[in-house]
Amino acid sequence: MTPGLLLSVAVGGALGSLMRYLSMVAAGAWLGAAFPWGTLFVNVLGSGVMGLVIEGSALRWNIGPEWRAFLTVGILGGFTTFSTFSLDVALLIERHEMMNAALYIVASVAASLGALFGTMLLLRQVMA
Repeated sequence: MTPGLLLSVAVGGALGSLMRYLSMVAAGAWLGAAFPWGTLFVNVLGSGVMGLVIEGSALRWNIGPEWRAFLTVGILGGFTTFSTFSLDVALLIERHEMMNAALYIVASVAASLGALFGTMLLLRQVMA
């Protein structure tokens, strides 16, 4: 753990959190606030980008530990929102919207994993 690595995570986390906030505000304005579309969007997009960074750096890109930490732990850690996801599920359940809660859980997990594996598979085909 070096000062450069810690700074990379801190700066990336701040940028990722800002990107999450702006994305969620935009999604709420566009799609409404009755369903947590913003959180679903950032989790799926963040998972896809994680697949891109991890598989791309494993197959072709030679990025150093500071850049890798900046992108994965920093930006994507600040951008994706599974803690917010948990709160959204709890709020849906507390409002007795069990079907929406179940739909949200399944869609978040399935789409996020699909985005990660889909991006990895795509990069394997393109970069190999």
